[in-house]
Amino acid sequence: MVKDVILSASLAPASELLSHVIVAIYETAHAATEVLIQKENFRRFSVYLENTGLMLKELLRHDLDCSESLKNAIEILDREVKASKGLARDCSRRNKVYLLVHCRQIVESIERSTREIAQALSLLPLASLDVSLGIREKIDSLCKKMLEAEYSAALSEEEILLKIESGIRERRMDRAYANDLMAQIAEAIGIDHENLAIRKEFEEFRKEIQDVEVRKDRAEQLQMEQIIALLEKADVVMSHADKERKYLETRNFVRGQPLEPLCSFYCPITLDVMVDPVETSSGMTFERQAIEKWFALGNNTCPLTQIPIENTVLRPNKNLRQSIEEWKDRNTMIMIASIKPKLSLDDEKEVIQCLEQLEELCLDKEQHREWVALENYESVLVRILSSKNADVRRHALTMLHILAKDSNENKEKICAVENALGCIVRSLSRHMRESKLAVQLLLELSKCTAARETMGDVRGCIFSLVTLSKKEDNEVSEDARCLLEILASQNQNVVHMANANYFKPLLHLLTSGADDTKMAMAKTLSEIELTERQKLSLFELGAFGPLLHLLSQNNLDMKQVSVKCLQCLSSIPRNGLQMIKEGAMGPLLELLYRHSLPSPTLREHVAATIMHLAQSTMLEGGEPDQSDVVPLLESEDDIFKLFSLISLTGPNIQGNILRAFHAMCQSPFGTDTRKKLRQLSAIQLLVQFCEAPNLTVRANAVKLFCCLMEDGDDASFSEHADQRCVESLLRITESSADVDEVASAMGIISNLPRDPEITKWLLDAEALNVIVNFLSDENRNDSNKRRVVENSLGALCRFTAPENPEFQKRVADIGIIPVLVKFLVSGTRLMKKSSAISLKQLSKSSFALSRHVKRAGLLGGCCRAPPEAFCPAHRGICSVESSFCLIEAHALEHLVRLLEATDPGVCEASLEALLTLIDGDALLRGSKVLAEAKGIAPIIKLLSSSSPRLQDKSLRALHRLFGLAEIRQKFGVLAHMALVEITQKDESGMKSMAARVLAQLDVLQDQSSFF
Repeated sequence: MVKDVILSASLAPASELLSHVIVAIYETAHAATEVLIQKENFRRFSVYLENTGLMLKELLRHDLDCSESLKNAIEILDREVKASKGLARDCSRRNKVYLLVHCRQIVESIERSTREIAQALSLLPLASLDVSLGIREKIDSLCKKMLEAEYSAALSEEEILLKIESGIRERRMDRAYANDLMAQIAEAIGIDHENLAIRKEFEEFRKEIQDVEVRKDRAEQLQMEQIIALLEKADVVMSHADKERKYLETRNFVRGQPLEPLCSFYCPITLDVMVDPVETSSGMTFERQAIEKWFALGNNTCPLTQIPIENTVLRPNKNLRQSIEEWKDRNTMIMIASIKPKLSLDDEKEVIQCLEQLEELCLDKEQHREWVALENYESVLVRILSSKNADVRRHALTMLHILAKDSNENKEKICAVENALGCIVRSLSRHMRESKLAVQLLLELSKCTAARETMGDVRGCIFSLVTLSKKEDNEVSEDARCLLEILASQNQNVVHMANANYFKPLLHLLTSGADDTKMAMAKTLSEIELTERQKLSLFELGAFGPLLHLLSQNNLDMKQVSVKCLQCLSSIPRNGLQMIKEGAMGPLLELLYRHSLPSPTLREHVAATIMHLAQSTMLEGGEPDQSDVVPLLESEDDIFKLFSLISLTGPNIQGNILRAFHAMCQSPFGTDTRKKLRQLSAIQLLVQFCEAPNLTVRANAVKLFCCLMEDGDDASFSEHADQRCVESLLRITESSADVDEVASAMGIISNLPRDPEITKWLLDAEALNVIVNFLSDENRNDSNKRRVVENSLGALCRFTAPENPEFQKRVADIGIIPVLVKFLVSGTRLMKKSSAISLKQLSKSSFALSRHVKRAGLLGGCCRAPPEAFCPAHRGICSVESSFCLIEAHALEHLVRLLEATDPGVCEASLEALLTLIDGDALLRGSKVLAEAKGIAPIIKLLSSSSPRLQDKSLRALHRLFGLAEIRQKFGVLAHMALVEITQKDESGMKSMAARVLAQLDVLQDQSSFF
């Protein structure tokens, strides 16, 4: 182990000090591999540490003098490595939920540690040490990479944090929101969705707050309390017994008669109890809508005191609002408890009134439904289903349906009531209004396993459902048919249901019948036109096992029909995933590799089935859960063997294999698959297929080609592609009727290496005209063409780079700049980002291209341009075509608006475009233009962005802008709070820069410790 304190310079030679640091580095690198969260970021950090260790080992081979500068550098390295080790250990033993909600701070800490270690490494006095030039260059290169290293939290983690922040801000206390959030958290931290596992993790998260209290971090303590209050509404966090105990404690505490509202609860304008109380600058409180309407009518006085109000800003009165909500909850709780005994009365009219009141409360608020359930209303409601009064029964069914829809827990409680299903089933055969309510309730209860397993056995259930399925009422008949299909897939005793009665007998014969019988049954299944529900039902009933077994038979016809059945079942992603898990790929690949099979259609069905299985791993539409996804092919050898078949088979098989690989490349294992395909020189083959005569094969090849190019592997393309390939891709964009193929071809073009020779190929092939045609298409906003336009805009960025003024001029001459400005307004996220990047690149050339004209002298000068003709930013005569001026293009307003976009990439591209106006010596003029365009205040707002990159860029921009006295005076105060917050975050690498800006604003002294 590394000693806690490195020996002082006077007691140990430099080599011994360096040895201790190397040991500490490798211990830290090992600790970084054992973290519970941010594994990819820590893995990258660990690689940097290992490389640092290797460099230091190289130094140990040389005679190191004991200079003071060398020992100081080693001591700094030791200190930074120890800090990193502490961070890694914290991330390997603290609660996973705690680490998740602090993932941004963790990422910032990793990034800061990487840079601090790099800076310490750069302090080593290499020039005075007897080390080779090669080692010095390696150390310099490593330092540069580490200083430029950037880390980021995963998209799923950012989504969770945003949802937590939104829930706290909007005071989302509903259970559905908490359930969804907790499910996302469980998936992100890799724990089972089972209640006990999540509950245990949450309880450990609660304990973390004690550590926060010890550290006396009040801000973090408040944040954690808010997060706990939000998450504890989730069903998995608190057991039913805990909920019931907590509810009864509260209810018993408020036992009594409902309380009248306090005087302060009433709005002085509406005289009603307030919902959203707000306070005016006069100190009076009103209902928000009422006071806003008062001001909207032109009143500028307090409606209560008649005192003039100059400031119409309204401040939420949170304390009063909370008091009102607590008063309402208390009275509602009392009311819910008091209704229950009234349902046992003989007065049917009063019972109906009570049920209507209860229904209204349940529909009003989720919390009310939970309280009703905790009062155990289910047994009372089931009991009154035996009432002779039809209205009482209908209201009881309605209430049971409301409770059943609310949670799985309530479904189980209803089913647990004695004879509950029997009472509900009896209502199926009554009047249509009651039948409709009953079948809706049963359909909801069928989502509960206990109900599904026993519902079909209830006397009269099947007969009544079959009868209802034939009614003219579409809603009732559809619900009845749906319920029949659900029961058919669950209950073995149900054999006479419409549209489902043959599944069980067929599967039985398929498993235990003679060979001829199995063949007949498999053929029947292969020829039936099944719905999606039926495919799921058939698979759940166990069809896959017998069908897979038939593949091992020698009978070719039996293989054919079994594969055709499997092809049908595998078209459902849920089925496909299970088939992969249960070993379908082995037998299928064995058949596909057998070139000697006399039946070409069998191999085609096999290829189609494999394609379905691959598509089941793509996670389209959010189903299935990512945790359930398994790789289709795991070894490089399997990938090579399957891909090699593309060159050895006909078009039908080729197309399906290409589609299979395209799907695999978009699965959770896609990165690894794409990497292996590139290593296998897949692009070389795909380049050839860009000219395939079969249009379907060509389209699938182009789509896979595009997928492999998205990782930015320039070497793969440069090694195998040439001018002919570029020309083929452009022909596809002009001639193909497949919009996805066109989009993919343009996607390949947009990702081509930024090589001058490739750019020349594109220009010679008139790629710029092709791109312009797509961007100018009147139907460019159609949903099916959006990806084409997005990729076209990405490709355009190559021709707008400031290093190529000739290309920029060609872009401007064909009138594309106004089109880019339009995309800033109405484009998708990617369209806006790419448009802003192109406008930024064009604007970088505006200063040099603006035509400067000498100003008129004392004698006039009638040929001089009038002052108003000069561009306020570039101080010359500008136009869209000649100087690509953002002002002349009317782009400023839209770029400023995009500074408030939710996507950080769009914000960053827009910010960089605007900042071209203050490049170099143009600060004074450009700042005035930005101010007039109302662009400085949004830049200041970016200081509070959740994106560190945006924060850093806006901070550096403001450091320049606030160098001007006029800008400081007008906008400086807007930045105070955000700048102070940045300086108070010890983890932030922007602390020093923020302090400098505050010094510009005279908020901090130049000698402040923040520098």
